[in-house]
Amino acid sequence: MDNSKTLILACATVIEEILPLMPSDMKYEVLDFGLHVNPNQLRHILQETIDGANSRFDTIILGYGLCSQAIIGIKASCCTLVIPRVDDCIAIFLGSSKSYQNQLKTEPGTYYLTKGWIEVGDSPFAQYEKIAAKQGKERADRIMRLMLKNYTRLALINTGRYGMDHYREYARKTAQQFGLRYEEIMGSTTLIQKMVAGNWDNDFIIIPVGETVQYSHFYPDLHK
Repeated sequence: MDNSKTLILACATVIEEILPLMPSDMKYEVLDFGLHVNPNQLRHILQETIDGANSRFDTIILGYGLCSQAIIGIKASCCTLVIPRVDDCIAIFLGSSKSYQNQLKTEPGTYYLTKGWIEVGDSPFAQYEKIAAKQGKERADRIMRLMLKNYTRLALINTGRYGMDHYREYARKTAQQFGLRYEEIMGSTTLIQKMVAGNWDNDFIIIPVGETVQYSHFYPDLHK
């Protein structure tokens, strides 16, 4: 892999974890985290960005998972696409899809936070004060109860790449404010390290030039 001919596309939260491990001669672009709210718009912006960059690179690595199927239908006409074989970025922060599945089995009602999510400020917790200021505390409380009705735990993912005191304090206070059990869980940079080093094993999907990303790429065992 030629680092100088490789581009990473990721949202603001994921790039926070990638940058400390990324080779200095590798390029990257950051897309707005808020695009996740609308998968069709995310797909459009991703495709538009790939179209504008793919003639200048041999490889484009997407710091995205399936992401509500926003990745389905994406293609590159002049370069190879590399995508982590995960449902969403939580698996990236935890180091593998298997680690995420283990969390889902043992603690299904979990809302996850990371340094990037806290800094971007696009979680329901960050929106609470804005809703309260515009529509009143009572309505804000009602909205939050509805949004969090299936959650029992707030988990802060620590990938071990930076000081956590500030983020730990924020997550603890937030959990207490909204009646969630706080827990800090260890993440892993394993997937990111393989991503930026070009060690693309079965944890990654390799899409050749001109081919389109399909749902079956993420779940090959279901389509045999």
